[in-house]
Amino acid sequence: MTLTTLAVSDPRRERLAALGRRAAIRLAGGVLVLWAVATLTFFALRLMPGDPVLAILGGTTGNPSPEAIEAARQEFGLDKPLPVQYVLYLGRLLHGDLGMSYSQHLPVTRVLAEQGGATLELTVAALVLAWLLVLLLTVITAGRGRLIGGAASLLETLSAALPHFWLGVVLLAVFAFGLRWFPPAGSDSLASLVLPAFSLAIPLAGFIAQVTRESLELTLDQPFVLTARTRGLSDLAVRFRHALRHALLPGVALSGWAIGALISGAVVCEVIFSRKGIGRQLYQAVQLQDLPLVIGISLVVAAGYVLANILVDLLYQWIDPRQQEAAA
Repeated sequence: MTLTTLAVSDPRRERLAALGRRAAIRLAGGVLVLWAVATLTFFALRLMPGDPVLAILGGTTGNPSPEAIEAARQEFGLDKPLPVQYVLYLGRLLHGDLGMSYSQHLPVTRVLAEQGGATLELTVAALVLAWLLVLLLTVITAGRGRLIGGAASLLETLSAALPHFWLGVVLLAVFAFGLRWFPPAGSDSLASLVLPAFSLAIPLAGFIAQVTRESLELTLDQPFVLTARTRGLSDLAVRFRHALRHALLPGVALSGWAIGALISGAVVCEVIFSRKGIGRQLYQAVQLQDLPLVIGISLVVAAGYVLANILVDLLYQWIDPRQQEAAA
């Protein structure tokens, strides 16, 4: 048998090659998505009422002179036709230039670098916390009888229906102002992360747990689970070592969507809990008509969403190799 034959017949190498091809296709699609987001955001903001030049010069209360307004239009290229502005804007994006923030008079990349870490911290904490709640609830209660399963399912449904802003206000009232266990605002300590992370994680955990529970209950009825039980394994060992890997697939598939939901929910949570982050910056930038900052944040959020979906898709393929065989 030649080395060429060994290379071709190596399942691990074939699997990695299939994952690489899929990642390349998804990345190409992600570039198109980013271009569409950049284009739609650019034209949507240009069609908003109001003059962005006034935002550059300090708003309507600044009372700028006509000469200052005209100078600002020329400096930022707003005196050119809209198609020309769009082409120049795409050219700057290709060079990694997101422009200057009108309201903060700082490069957009610097604002994103300073604020993005807090949003990433909140998003990751909420996602990890949501999955811990999902595993705790589903593994313990799935397949335990109609009464326990019905109660757990009701709890999941109620959790999934909770709005982020309402839950955030309730958590503030109870645990910050009432019990005084956690600070009501800020983003400089681990304690200040707990309440906003829970306000994002609880609704997400309820949604993911609904599909994970159904999948786990179906998996527990499969023959390979019965075989594992006959080998003398404990119930928890069977659930964690054999059934859980197959039951997690629907939840893993939803995790890519969950990243987008968490980032959008972070806008509300960062305002309620007075946290640093790009969500709060986006809220303020829209109010101030800070076009470069709004576009920059939109692109970063879209890029994070695309990257998360690519990673989740590859993880799904890796967990369940049958998906690669079906794609082939």
